[in-house]
Amino acid sequence: MSKKILVINGTVSPEKTSYSIALTKRFIKHYQALNPQDEFIYLDLNKTAMALKTLTVDNFGTFFNAEDTDFYVDQLKNVDKVIISCPMNNFNVSGLVKNYFDHILVADKTFSYKYSKKGDAIGLLPHLKVQILTTQGAPYGWYLWGNHTEYLKGTWEFVGAQVNEPILIAGTKVSPMKELTPEQLIDQYDEQIQKAVKTF
Repeated sequence: MSKKILVINGTVSPEKTSYSIALTKRFIKHYQALNPQDEFIYLDLNKTAMALKTLTVDNFGTFFNAEDTDFYVDQLKNVDKVIISCPMNNFNVSGLVKNYFDHILVADKTFSYKYSKKGDAIGLLPHLKVQILTTQGAPYGWYLWGNHTEYLKGTWEFVGAQVNEPILIAGTKVSPMKELTPEQLIDQYDEQIQKAVKTF
């Protein structure tokens, strides 16, 4: 039975120089080789009006609406899997991804405290399987206060999704990685990518 996969692009880097996009393309290439029947839906947050809107005191009353919230919540409810790619921007996810989460993390739509016996939230998207693809300029562990990969993992798990082992490529802005093109760098992770594809 075919699956629907939502691919969310959360990078603000140009495609030609983006390690996140190169990583995503390689992941999809290997996935399609194993699952040619599956359908892909692409969501580029750079070109999505919703992801350009930041929550403020002035728009709080209209921020959560049918066009910007319900549409994207329904989109998640009508796909089987999500692939989300995002580089580290100033020690966290990009503003695009944060705006996306602010729109779709809504009580009684993607999570709920109702009927919870322990006081914790119940995720309302348990059907989803999520693959996180992240990059960062600094080597892993340089910024102990910033871990955008774990932030993404925890957020998706909060809404009930099953998260596949994330792939993080760290150190893209230091030698020797910075001398490589995105495709050359991704070549070094090809085996890891193929391994993740088989469990997604």
